[in-house]
Amino acid sequence: MAKKRIYDPMMPARALSAATISFGLVSIPVKMYSAAEPKSALSFNQINRKDGSRVKQQLVSSRSGEVVPREEIVKGYEFAKDQYVRFKDEELEALEGEASQAIEISEFVPLSTVDPIYFEKGYYLGPDKGGEKPYRLLAEAMNKAGKIALAKFVMRGKENLVLIRPAIAGLMLHTMYFADEVRNFDEISKGESAKINEAETNLAIRLIDELSNEEFRPEQFEDEYRQRVLELVEQKAQGKQITVAAPQAPRAQVIDLMSALKESLGKKTVKEKKPAVRAKTADADKPQRKARSTKR
Repeated sequence: MAKKRIYDPMMPARALSAATISFGLVSIPVKMYSAAEPKSALSFNQINRKDGSRVKQQLVSSRSGEVVPREEIVKGYEFAKDQYVRFKDEELEALEGEASQAIEISEFVPLSTVDPIYFEKGYYLGPDKGGEKPYRLLAEAMNKAGKIALAKFVMRGKENLVLIRPAIAGLMLHTMYFADEVRNFDEISKGESAKINEAETNLAIRLIDELSNEEFRPEQFEDEYRQRVLELVEQKAQGKQITVAAPQAPRAQVIDLMSALKESLGKKTVKEKKPAVRAKTADADKPQRKARSTKR
């Protein structure tokens, strides 16, 4: 019997919705595609240890402890401790943004002025029927101008701040957090009282230089935890006995910053030299082994 492999493929690109970008009197019909599909959140079900059946959750009243049927449940907003304003679905629907496919650009700004903390989710934009030429025009013009566009767009009844930017010879749309959704960094200590001397800064820069590459290569980073879990799932599904490895020993805490920097630089140098040393040792061992063999 062929071995059944457990895997989790990424679904092929499928348009999520249609929209129309407008700036001035120019309209560009586009289609939106999800740019990324998170895979890190592996889903586990709750199982009864005794019989292996799946456990279902019930909705229970916090006051009486009785199970509440779904048709008896309404939405409520807590305006004070244990006090709720009730809403009907149609009341909330009336407050939602008017359904519209329009993405009307309000302004263009340099991408460098937008902090990545405001980015929420990314979408690819492709031209819809008849929108090829204005799509290409906007993508190339924005690329040459070095600007991105800001607009508002209603998605699933919620009004979103969105950013449109030229990327990979096309256009991307990012939903954004509003300013009042981003925490003020000034609320958090940034170690202002710590004193850093020039020698420490220079060593840190050396370490950064040695660990630097010319560009970001996302393909070299993999979700190793996910791979380990899926491998274990496959082994368990085949009925194999599993031995869990002991956790790795925690790193020793280095108190002295200069010592830590120097040790880090030393480890980097040793790592780079190791392959050459091994090769040399292997070659040096060959004549000795041959001599022993001849002597016998």
